[in-house]
Amino acid sequence: MVWDAWGIPAGHKPLSAQIRGLLAQVFGVSGDPVARRDEGDVPLRESVLTPARRDGLVEVVGADNVSLAHRDRLLHAGGKSTPDLLRRRAAEPQEAPDAVVFPAGHEQVLAVLAYCAEHAIAVVPFGGGTSVVGGVDPVRGRFEAVIALDLRRLDTVSDIDPVSGTATLGAGLTGPRAEALLADRGLSLGHFPQSFEFASIGGFAATRSSGQASAGYGRFDDMVQHLKIATPSGTLELGRAPASAAGPDLRELFVGSEGTLGVITEVTLRVHPVPETIAYRAWSFPDFATGAAALRSVVQTGAAPTVLRLSDEVETGINLARSGDVGGTPVSGCLAITTFEGTGAHVASRSAEASALLTAAGGTDLGATPAEEWEHGRFAAPYMRDALLDVGVLCETLETATTWSNLDNLKAKVTAALTDSLGRQGTPPLVMCHISHTYPTGASLYFTIIAKQLDDPISQWGLAKHAVGDAIVAAGGTITHHHAVGTDHRPWMSAEVGDLGVRVLRAVKQELDPAGILNPGKLVP
Repeated sequence: MVWDAWGIPAGHKPLSAQIRGLLAQVFGVSGDPVARRDEGDVPLRESVLTPARRDGLVEVVGADNVSLAHRDRLLHAGGKSTPDLLRRRAAEPQEAPDAVVFPAGHEQVLAVLAYCAEHAIAVVPFGGGTSVVGGVDPVRGRFEAVIALDLRRLDTVSDIDPVSGTATLGAGLTGPRAEALLADRGLSLGHFPQSFEFASIGGFAATRSSGQASAGYGRFDDMVQHLKIATPSGTLELGRAPASAAGPDLRELFVGSEGTLGVITEVTLRVHPVPETIAYRAWSFPDFATGAAALRSVVQTGAAPTVLRLSDEVETGINLARSGDVGGTPVSGCLAITTFEGTGAHVASRSAEASALLTAAGGTDLGATPAEEWEHGRFAAPYMRDALLDVGVLCETLETATTWSNLDNLKAKVTAALTDSLGRQGTPPLVMCHISHTYPTGASLYFTIIAKQLDDPISQWGLAKHAVGDAIVAAGGTITHHHAVGTDHRPWMSAEVGDLGVRVLRAVKQELDPAGILNPGKLVP
């Protein structure tokens, strides 16, 4: 990806006339983008890795796989949250890892961790670099030096078992590459988060990723069958069978551990045949409460589609304003998206049952086109965020989850916290929301926030983030549903798991990483 924005250059497009008009009306901005700097002009904090320490790492992975080059350090300077990108565009010297190390396999990862533990070098595991919560920020902690451990060379498929429906994948494989390799055998993982194009298999596991097709295929943690993990204390291989009663499932310590307890090097995952048929259907509901009740009825009946999403009135309206960008179909009220995948007979049966339930719950059938348009542009939203930043408009996202009975309360409290905090600082924001993932007992809420940038937009968002984090906890939501903890949500981990839970995490980390080198400042308070 490019160093100061999401994705690749070809994905970046100028704002449409409709969006520029909306920005002028709501925020009084012209829509004229500011010029970006050349990456060679970006000052980085000087590397403090000594020649002796560099030579030690070279002995492990080879001279070509230890880099102190400006470009490599810049590309590993953090993730892709809005604060990340705002910091990257600032004039001050950028925090960056002192070196980037590219191991070739599990044994090299293990050896790098042993060397860094012996010589007090912090290690930040790095997959696709798509974190939006500070999960790959080069935090040194108490250590003098920090390296980014880039896992891209762990990119093999070591086993495919079509009888059992499993595949063993290297942690460095990206989503598209994994899907392509599986497709050669007529299989698919079916995991399509918004970061899909760039994020890695290891990153999906380490952050408890949830893809847009989770209603049909489950979250990534549901797919994990076996893990191979390198730690400073040795190797762990976890998961011997589809299910076991052999004590607590230790895989759960590492799925979601964000590289703080060990480095996931290999993952065995549940896979399925490439769908024979995909059917698309969109629905309109008069209001968000009606739409949410309709989704709940579908999920609790067991008729859930592969994809099931619902936008609130504000998000549906903004998508209408964007229709000039993507050729969208105008939709009023609240837009719901469904897709169904499987055999022809299975898709026909399941879509008929879900359609009957959605109609009975007050939905209006809009046909296939809006759902097809959503799928066509489903990975493009971060590019729009970057275009807004270019014209002086703050845009950021956050997510949470709760039970169905608490959904309206949580949505109202989050919206109020964002509106109050950002409104007190400047122009009131636009706060959009959609249900992104559903469960029999509840759902996630995904918020997109747009506001006029102030002179210090990092502090502007920081105040709002603090306010909304407190509001989520007070309203009974989880501090994160699928973005993970990183540095951003770490202040609320005690509220999430309790003081005893924090002590348990610290005790596990002490056993696996006694020197504390793994991803300092993330997850564990």
